This record gives sequence, structure tokens and C-alpha cells, in this order.
Amino acid sequence: MAIIVNLDVMMAKRKISLNELSQKIDITPANLSILKTGKAKAIRFSTLDAICRELECQPGDILEFRNKEN
Repeated sequence: MAIIVNLDVMMAKRKISLNELSQKIDITPANLSILKTGKAKAIRFSTLDAICRELECQPGDILEFRNKEN
């Protein structure tokens, strides 16, 4: 089982930098970077809500499930 984080893809589509997004959603750039690179073990719904609101997207645009067997 693998959850893939496509935050970098959505940020590129919206032409927003990591620092700009972190300021708008009130999260440290370091923590947003951890999420963006897929190294995070969890994400709070409030953080996911803020990201989706700011990037005008759905959670499924950011998080993706890929079966490791395929």
C-alpha cells in the first residue's frame, strides 16, 4: 500500500511557491516541504482543508493511492 502526495503537481498547476502557500495556509515551510516530498506520516484534516481551499482542488487531486503490487 502506498499513498502518493501530488502536492507539488497541484502547486505547479496553480503557479504558487512553497513559501507563498505556507504563508497563506499558516504552516511552516519546513512542514509543508515534508508533506510535499511525501515524507509525512500523517496530515491533519484542517491542513488538507486549507490546502484544498487555497489551491481550489479536491483532496483526491493531492493524495493518491497506488497498490505496490502493480
